[in-house]
Amino acid sequence: MNITLAQAQAAVHAAHQKSLAMGVKMNIAVVDGGANLVAFARMDGAWLGSLDIALKKARTARYFDMPTGAIGALSQPGGPLYHIEHSNGGLITFPGGVPIQDGSGQVIGAIGVSGSTVEDDHAVAEAGMSAVAGK
Repeated sequence: MNITLAQAQAAVHAAHQKSLAMGVKMNIAVVDGGANLVAFARMDGAWLGSLDIALKKARTARYFDMPTGAIGALSQPGGPLYHIEHSNGGLITFPGGVPIQDGSGQVIGAIGVSGSTVEDDHAVAEAGMSAVAGK
């Protein structure tokens, strides 16, 4: 099953609201189960360079069904996934991308956020994911 447009828009909306509350300007991307873009928002004034990063974070989270920060921990020198960021046309292996699951625990897509610190990016992505997860 894939994330629906309505679910993707709900994730973007929740992430946008969290960004506003935190006072940060973000790019927010939601992909479906096949890692295809479903919904995207670029907040006014958000960095142009973060467009691609947000999308790659979402795709990375979906490709491996885990948060991008977890992949980053495994991809450090000497780690089991060292240099994985060079695969799949380029991955992002720092926080800000998380998978989205439905009520049965099936991954239906992912959200990627970029535009601030990786801690802020992750918090905003989690807010977006939480608006859909388990529903």
